Amino acid sequence: MIATFQESSRRTSATSLLAMPVGKHGPSHLANALSWMLLCGLLATGVLQAQTHTDHIADLLDTPGSAGLGFISRIEQSPYIDGGHRTDLLPLYLYEGERFFLNADRVGVKFVNDDTHRLDGFLGRRLEGFPEDEMPEILEGMDVRNTSIDLGVAYRYAQPWGTLRASVMHDVGGISEGSELRLGYSYDWRGQRWLLRPDITVAWRDSNLNNYYYGVAPHEATPERPAYAPGSGVNVSLGLYGTYGILKNWRLLGGVSVTALDSDVRNSPIIRDDLQPALFVGAVYDFGTAITRWDDDQIPLLVKVFYGRASADGCHMANIMTLSCTSLNHENPTSVTGVHVGRPFLERVNGWPLDFNGYVGLLFRDENGLQANGWQVDAYMKAFYYGFPWSRRVNTRFGFGFGISYANHVPWTEVSSQARRERPTSKLLNYLDPTIDVNVGDIFRSENWRKTYFGLGISHRSGIFASSRLLGSVNGGSNYIYAYLESEF
Repeated sequence: MIATFQESSRRTSATSLLAMPVGKHGPSHLANALSWMLLCGLLATGVLQAQTHTDHIADLLDTPGSAGLGFISRIEQSPYIDGGHRTDLLPLYLYEGERFFLNADRVGVKFVNDDTHRLDGFLGRRLEGFPEDEMPEILEGMDVRNTSIDLGVAYRYAQPWGTLRASVMHDVGGISEGSELRLGYSYDWRGQRWLLRPDITVAWRDSNLNNYYYGVAPHEATPERPAYAPGSGVNVSLGLYGTYGILKNWRLLGGVSVTALDSDVRNSPIIRDDLQPALFVGAVYDFGTAITRWDDDQIPLLVKVFYGRASADGCHMANIMTLSCTSLNHENPTSVTGVHVGRPFLERVNGWPLDFNGYVGLLFRDENGLQANGWQVDAYMKAFYYGFPWSRRVNTRFGFGFGISYANHVPWTEVSSQARRERPTSKLLNYLDPTIDVNVGDIFRSENWRKTYFGLGISHRSGIFASSRLLGSVNGGSNYIYAYLESEF
């Protein structure tokens, strides 16, 4: 299995930022990588306005069956006058299937995918606007401009002379009801462990989109801030992006760019009349295709069923994991029942007692009459450590999952706790899943139960301390303490 992983991790692609031969890396290579990232930072000094799309990293993974986790930190100076600086964290939850993909701020389906052509349909998060708790003075009294969800189609045409991109998207979140057309070109320069990608993107935005994010509605007008509608327009972005391999399967990510907003947008009384530069810094771990694709019937199927109750107010995940707070919410009890289905990705990484599995699942939320019941979809990668001294007699695993969670409406526990603290909520949040379990077959000395585990866990949703616009700039979340059975089929 490890040999399979090593072979698959050497596969390369003409369009993948991460599919580069890595080789052995020592301290000197790490120093070179850090120097390269520092150079990106020096190039971006005073140039700190992030783009609001991720087309330039849309191919971080492209080998079917591969998965990865990482982050990109974007440091920006707000396009709004006197908006100051903001650091935005973009978590990277990555999966590349034969047809389905999850990449940065998009989830979608591949209709066509070969060495030359790729055609996708996707839902994407539009990372624009401003949070209510960081509203600059020029925007006082205006409605909050929120992030939204776009439905789109994207096409890529790859050739030795470069890659052409085109995408069209429309807001289906009911926020701006605007549309955008993007055309782009990029070229890849490759070394043994590095890649540089210059890129140009031209974006046509309709009047609904520009008026919502950059305009002033009549009811928001003041003597110092007259009503204004910029209408449709064209933005142009130039960028240089790159990766550097520092360890096996690890890549540093970096980039700088500058965007020229349409002249009618720059004339808005709330927008800075200047270029919009950007700095990106991050890292990603590519799990590779350790076994094979999820649609391979030869790979074990993992099924986990569980039931849990909401923890008491103030009983945070760290307190629960250390057993310093394990109380349930008896005043307003709510519960969850769910099924998660998974596949193994890696077994005994580097010979250690450490496995990685991938899971997706559905959770039903019983709100106990406090609000309408709801559903939740979770997708995450999970590490299992089982190197305890007693594991030869009773196999014991400590697991920790990391991914995303989407609820069809915000859970009551989050609504109530965020309302008390006057903080925003979000349907899409980060998902953590710490667990501990034991092998049922080992306990009862039964071969029929050797592939079944019983355990306790925490179903945790949070916004990563309001650091991510992708997650609605939420500071807070919810915890459910649950019991579960997981079996391999």
